[in-house]
Amino acid sequence: MTLPLRPELAGLEPYGAPQLDVPVLLNVNENPYPPSDAVVARIAADVAEAAHGLNRYPDRDFLGLRRDLAAYLGRESGVVLAPDQIWAANGSNEIMLHLLQAFGGPGRTALSFAPTYSMYPEYARDTSTAWVAGRRADDFSLDTTVAVESIVRHQPSVILLASPNNPTGTALPLADVEAVLAAADAVAGGCVVVVDEAYGEFRRAGTPSALELLAEHPNLAVSRTMSKAFGLAGARVGYLAAAPALIDALRVVRLPYHLSGVTQAVARAALSFADELMAQVGSLRDDRDACVAWLRERGFTVADSDANFVLFGLFDDRHAIWQGLLERGVLIREVGPEGWLRVSIGTPAEMASFRDALVEVAGL
Repeated sequence: MTLPLRPELAGLEPYGAPQLDVPVLLNVNENPYPPSDAVVARIAADVAEAAHGLNRYPDRDFLGLRRDLAAYLGRESGVVLAPDQIWAANGSNEIMLHLLQAFGGPGRTALSFAPTYSMYPEYARDTSTAWVAGRRADDFSLDTTVAVESIVRHQPSVILLASPNNPTGTALPLADVEAVLAAADAVAGGCVVVVDEAYGEFRRAGTPSALELLAEHPNLAVSRTMSKAFGLAGARVGYLAAAPALIDALRVVRLPYHLSGVTQAVARAALSFADELMAQVGSLRDDRDACVAWLRERGFTVADSDANFVLFGLFDDRHAIWQGLLERGVLIREVGPEGWLRVSIGTPAEMASFRDALVEVAGL
């Protein structure tokens, strides 16, 4: 029997980084620290309470969670937001899909600048949105002249900017985002600019968030996730901040009751421990900076990082280095431009294993 698969999906493999059973997993930018016993206890209690009502559908607009997320962003970034400026979904992946469902589609274009997150073109593909990838500068910053020219030429309905960028770790200055917003304002029919701050909490001191631009730009959406800084990758909670009118557009395309009562309870419980979890983020920033310094001291080229990972190289045969590390029980990611590898920041013991394995494989 022949299945009527969409032609553009024929022969494609599903997205996913390798999931291998090795001692040191440093390939998917997870927070290496599990929730504390206190956080686990609070989650368990709140989920148990939510379980008593699982015969009923959850609050489809999850107003309590939106209030908590707005309060958290206010403390984290100093930007006052109302609950109706917040949206949430099952991971930032679903957030991005909602955005492309609402503002992309046949006859429309999504634009980004490579190298960047490899799922972006898949969101476009899945919503029948044309995909265009411009190029970043050699240092992985955004060349605003090139960006503006691309916007003028392609007239996109959605622009996706990751800051910090994955896989490079590069954060965007607000001036660069403002330049993109100015060009987007001139797009016929309108254009939504999405700043994906999945790793925003890991940015270095003095690096601002695009949340600061929301008040002046109703076509701006700033996406975050609880997977990284909060150590909740398994809970699948992503969210964004934007103008209420933009949020209302996402409410049209979301599936009914898309965020379960259990998910809402887990997220709200974790948010009540935000201060404890952010203290942990500080140690990961320090370990990231130490990793960058160590790699540079040994002659590697390393991209400046505001995330919880480091892109380094350059290798004539990066796969051989990746394979050599894997054979020594260390899994990192073979991703990004040719010749580069990406390592997530793990525990001190895991980073020591990575350093020892790299010294051996690279012959340092």
